[in-house]
Amino acid sequence: MGRLIASAPGVTERPEIEEIGPGSGGDRWIVTVFNNDRNTWQEVIAILMIATGCNFNEAYIETWEIDRLGKSVVHHGEEDECVKAANIIAEIGIRVEVSAE
Repeated sequence: MGRLIASAPGVTERPEIEEIGPGSGGDRWIVTVFNNDRNTWQEVIAILMIATGCNFNEAYIETWEIDRLGKSVVHHGEEDECVKAANIIAEIGIRVEVSAE
């Protein structure tokens, strides 16, 4: 939970945030998927849904980003969770990267 710091009148200071437990910084990783010319949109949407547990709409948006922008961050989480998702995605020949957020 965050703590507010008293400040001078008219000055807004950013609250100090203390985070504890999962998702508190050191355990935040991302999965990035890169575009290729081999996989169809349907294949990418399906594997993203399987690997990350996202719904069709999210997988569709991420696939659009991969196709149009060349890559997309498709998952956030702990390192082992991201590695597992990346390995599933890579099974169909897609280049994927796991990195610290």
